[in-house]
This record gives sequence, structure tokens and C-alpha cells, in this order.
Amino acid sequence: MSKITFILGGARSGKSTYALSLAKRYEKVAFIATCQALDKEMEQRIKLHKKTRPSYWQTFEEDKNVAALLNKNKRKFDCMILDCLTLLVSNLLLSGSSQKMIENEISKAASLLKKSSNNAIIVSNEVGLGIVPNNKLGRDFRDIAGRINQIIAKKADEVFFMVSGIPWRIK
Repeated sequence: MSKITFILGGARSGKSTYALSLAKRYEKVAFIATCQALDKEMEQRIKLHKKTRPSYWQTFEEDKNVAALLNKNKRKFDCMILDCLTLLVSNLLLSGSSQKMIENEISKAASLLKKSSNNAIIVSNEVGLGIVPNNKLGRDFRDIAGRINQIIAKKADEVFFMVSGIPWRIK
């Protein structure tokens, strides 16, 4: 059975850096990036993120169908990093997926990880600590992301909350 480590926190809290530090213990690592380079600034962020990862890690860019990717690669790696869950939620929501469809996709991915021989590190943003968004799409995103984070936290073996680069173990 695999071990799932869930890392969440606010923007620039050190989530990805901590995930990378944990994954460096493993030989064969897959990095699943859910971010899409939709503008020049995001392209630059992606380039910088790539430079922080060891060159021998395999990177997969998958913005929606993570469960299928996990299923296809379930025995090829010692560790798989999914960065980031909230971008995956955003991608699915903006492509027209309902909350139920998004929950099903994420639950399926988590179940695949739990049953596989890979260890997994899942990164997500905690979006429920800020203001209430002033539009329906923003509120829907916040609500779905909060629900998804709860689903993953229940399935995870370890949960860390990042504050200013410091991991707080909460499970």
C-alpha cells in the first residue's frame, strides 16, 4: 500500500518547495503539473518551477484527466507529486464540470493512489481563510476546493499545513 502525503497552505507558503524536499528521498519520481501556461507570466512561473526539480524526474503536464494518467503510470514510479490540486479543480470547473464530476475525478485519483505501490505527495491551496468572493464562480470554486481538500485529507496518511515555509503536521 502507498502512503499519501497532503500539503496545503496559502499562496507562497512553501507548499511546492516542501513537496520537492520530501520527494527527493525517492529514485523514480513523477511530477504531475496541472498548471496551464495561458499567459507570459504563467509561462515564466512554469519555467522557474521546472528549474527547481531534478532533471531525472519525469514531468507530466495534465490539466484535467489526472486519474487516467495515474492509472497508466501506477507501477512506474516510487513517488508521484500532484501539484496542484486547486489548479486541477479550477481547470475542471472552467471546462464545465459540475461539483459532483470534480469530486468523482479527485476521489478516483485518490483511490488509485491509495491502491498503487507509489507514494504520493499532493499539493493544494487552502482557499477558505480569506474573504467571501463577490461572484458565483469564485464562491463555487472556493466551496469545491474546500470539499476536495477535505476528501484528500481524509484519505491521506499525513497532512501538513504550510505557514511561512514552515510545515505544521496536522495529521
